[in-house]
Amino acid sequence: MSNDTTYIAGVGITRFDKQPGKSVKDLVRDAVTQALADAGCDAAGLQAAYFATAGQGSIEGQYMVAGQVALKAMGITGIPVTNVENACASSSTALNAAHLYVASGAGDICLAVGVDKLFSDDKAKSFAVFDGAWDVHDAPAQMARLMALAPDVTPPPGFEEPGKRSVFMDIYASLARLHMKTFGTTQRQLAAVAAKNHMHSTLNPLAQFQYPLTIDEALAARPVSWPLTLPMCAPISDGAAAAIVCNAQGLKRLQRARAVRLYASVLRTATDRPADRYDRHLCHLAAMEAYERAGVGPGDMSLAEVHDATAFAEIQQTEALGFCAFGEGGPMAESGATSLGGRIPINVSGGLLSRGHPIGATGLAQVHEMVTQLRGEAGARQVEGARFAVAENGGGFNGVEEAVTCITLLGH
Repeated sequence: MSNDTTYIAGVGITRFDKQPGKSVKDLVRDAVTQALADAGCDAAGLQAAYFATAGQGSIEGQYMVAGQVALKAMGITGIPVTNVENACASSSTALNAAHLYVASGAGDICLAVGVDKLFSDDKAKSFAVFDGAWDVHDAPAQMARLMALAPDVTPPPGFEEPGKRSVFMDIYASLARLHMKTFGTTQRQLAAVAAKNHMHSTLNPLAQFQYPLTIDEALAARPVSWPLTLPMCAPISDGAAAAIVCNAQGLKRLQRARAVRLYASVLRTATDRPADRYDRHLCHLAAMEAYERAGVGPGDMSLAEVHDATAFAEIQQTEALGFCAFGEGGPMAESGATSLGGRIPINVSGGLLSRGHPIGATGLAQVHEMVTQLRGEAGARQVEGARFAVAENGGGFNGVEEAVTCITLLGH
């Protein structure tokens, strides 16, 4: 097998939750130690590391050399360490870089790790992390353009504007209203996504939320930005996730039976497409490229992990990944086709909505779930006969879509 074939030989993850008693260094140590043990690798075997965080600078003031600092605290020194920031797609971007590093032959074994501690008693400080994830010089004008996408789709009578929230909830709400105007997507379909992912998270002991939720409860919950209610929006979380990436040469020194093949990792950024040209959405284009590289299609996927920062985002990405036609993501979610046991289970981990969303760790958390599923080790949430899995991890916002997306495709 050629040396440019790459594998994920080991994965590690912490619980995602509010963890005031653990530092960034603690979380990184936990996730990396697990990944090394899973791969049958010691720290001395690592030849490079890509370290992802999106919020640590804003929350803690560690704006630079975050990876060097955190990894040195657990004894990983001397190797090249590259810090990666790509908003919520930071750790999947780190994985992309690690994949390219070992595929090129620059080294054979590489670490990708992502972490964030976003919880703060000062909620405004936590929400402010997201303020820099779009064009800060054009923010008011960009929000005005988004609000103008579907001016006739309005909240019901008596709706009261809620209080402080992440600006991204308003961004997603605007896109949801355009989707409702264009395709007839309903708020109940958004609630179906939230209820599904809450059900899935009750089967994941590392998820932030461990309780079931009905569609009616999701609809009746506190509004955040219409049509989104609180359970339709990802929470603030702390956590870390890691992966050991290798090529065929590196795999000879690791636990070969544990390895999962990384068939494709595609990174893409936003364009100036019209808002209603969903067929030109960057995630759709990146997904089609990933399928082509891997020699498979949407119908070959056993499961998917998508970036459901809101319930609407899951509906949009279900369409972008080619699991249904554009406009059919809402009915598909409501039908049960994306639930565990359905045609294409999506976010069996609980997703960002229920597993949690420490933004710098989210992409590698998706990869952890896919590797666990492909190994047949997911327990009560196992997708039967899982052979291929795809993840979509988006970050930031630019124009009418995510600023960046990374599609990761794994399989046997």
